[in-house]
Formats: sequence, structure tokens, C-alpha cells
Amino acid sequence: MVKTFQKYLPDECHRMYSCVHCRAHLANHDDLVSKSFQGSQGRAYLFNAVVNVGCGEAEERFLLTGLHAVADIYCSSCKTTLGWKYERAFESSQKYKEGKFIIEVAHMIKDNRWN
Repeated sequence: MVKTFQKYLPDECHRMYSCVHCRAHLANHDDLVSKSFQGSQGRAYLFNAVVNVGCGEAEERFLLTGLHAVADIYCSSCKTTLGWKYERAFESSQKYKEGKFIIEVAHMIKDNRWN
């Protein structure tokens, strides 16, 4: 059995998001791009960067905004599918998503010093 080590966001990250299932750190609030996305199970957030996630194989999918090459992402600690990574956008208006991550709200919680 392989032991995986979690990456912890620094103490300076006063607002972060964690996996609702195992509490592994997922993203810093400063990396949040948008809260206006839709996942397969409801609302989702778009992030510039995430930690403690694994990435599956990329595949082409028709999403609400057109054809994209995406790869499912999962929590590296509990293996729950969290959302996806945009590998490629085929429409020029959607290129800003490339390399960014979608995490569904149902799979994350706010952690630390939220007001």
C-alpha cells in the first residue's frame, strides 16, 4: 500500500476550502476565479490552483459552454470525485478556463477564519 502525503495550505491562508468528506485542504480563497459555474451535481467554483487532488485522463465533453477537453479530479486522500480540470477549450471565448479547476460545492467546505 502506498502512503500519500497531504499538502497543507500555509497559515497565512485565512480562508480556504477543504474536502467535505475527509477535510483535506483543496484550495486557497485567493485562487478562486468564479462562483458562477455549474457542475454535474449543482453549483461549482472555478479555481486557478488546487492541492491534494489527482487527475484522470482527459476526454472531450460537451458542457453548457461548448466542447471542452476535461479531466476528472479527485481528492487524493479519500478518492472522491470533486469536479474536473479544463485541459483545452475549443472556442476562443472559453480559452481562459484552460488549466483551471472546477470543484463542486457539494464536495467542499469553508475552513479556517471565515466571517
